[in-house]
Amino acid sequence: MISLSDLKGRIDRSELSPDAALAQSMAAIEAREKTIGAFVTRAKNPRAATKGPLRGIAVGIKDIIDTADMPTEMGSSIYKGWQPRADASVVMMLRRAGASIAGKTTTTAFAALDPTATLNPRNPGHTPGGSSAGSAAAVAAGMVPLALGTQTAGSVIRPASFCGVAAIKPSYRLLPTVGVKTYAWTLDTVGLFAAGVEDLAIALAAMSARPELAQHALAGPLRIGVVTQEFAGSVEAASDAALRIAAAAAEKAGGAIRVLKLPEIFTEAWQAQAIIQDFEVHRALAWEYQTHHDEIAPKLRAKMDQTADLAPSAYLEALGIAARARAAFDGAASDLDVVLTYSAPGAAPKGLASTGDPRFSRLWTLLGVPCVNVIADIADGGLPVGVQVIARFGEDAKALAAARFVEDALRQ
Repeated sequence: MISLSDLKGRIDRSELSPDAALAQSMAAIEAREKTIGAFVTRAKNPRAATKGPLRGIAVGIKDIIDTADMPTEMGSSIYKGWQPRADASVVMMLRRAGASIAGKTTTTAFAALDPTATLNPRNPGHTPGGSSAGSAAAVAAGMVPLALGTQTAGSVIRPASFCGVAAIKPSYRLLPTVGVKTYAWTLDTVGLFAAGVEDLAIALAAMSARPELAQHALAGPLRIGVVTQEFAGSVEAASDAALRIAAAAAEKAGGAIRVLKLPEIFTEAWQAQAIIQDFEVHRALAWEYQTHHDEIAPKLRAKMDQTADLAPSAYLEALGIAARARAAFDGAASDLDVVLTYSAPGAAPKGLASTGDPRFSRLWTLLGVPCVNVIADIADGGLPVGVQVIARFGEDAKALAAARFVEDALRQ
């Protein structure tokens, strides 16, 4: 993988020109893309900026995020060749920071259920996850040092775990979703993929013009609550081992570890997430569903057919549960700095028929809190397994600092 922090350091010290740095990524894409299939469209002769903290940094953009110079097809034949007039806000934030857009990465249709043809660079016989499959795979394959994805349930954290990269789903709306195809507006969050947590912090700080995101210092022993999310169902041995390994490493490095039992409201919130998602997608994709029903990808179409009669009253009740759960999280974790939990039920499932299950990310997406994936173990078949480091809403700097502490602890 390409270290963004290393690349940026070399550029800042004038050891490497921005043009040369960008050329390295474009050459890597040329060499590896035929094998991995992470991109839908590649930029033609992109140029490196001469200024900005991310000059020379090539970025992959998930293909539900608008770009003015490349089509945005959303993984669907309905939008084949569709060319937006303007960049999404997050793309402009990257460009203003000096980054260069390398291309559009693959997405499941409308960031939903139907898999892409993208292969997992760690083991091509296993899914790279979804819906941000191309972004996770492009970083894991060493094509780009940074990529954007989105998460409605688990579409940033899960593919990051499956492909063995770091990722952050920031606090809800830290990054704007203007110019991003909506699936569920209460949940949709733009996130980042990179080789390591430091890379995420540098990139997020640069594109948001918030340097404090990369400068947070932990005060005293890190207080970590381990959450096993029994309400989300069973976990495979690989993820159970990863969580134990991460907790043990953090404790050995000086962290204070304890088990956190979440109150019943969080079980209700986990269930409410699916109701909110299923209700809102019928509004977000109303035109596509009514006028292009048969062109909607099969799994998404079947899901929408099943949920077409979801009552507004159920949606309003779910929103109320979500609001109560968000208010309750601060109290539930009042004596903790962060929560540590599973990123996925296990390592990447075999085959490409499924993108895996997002059930261990659903709650945290609903709560809108910052979540950072850290790779904790390598399972059979060379498949990485991640854990999530989660902080309170708005404490993205702490989440990143704590995730870096866990990442460093795991390397010792």
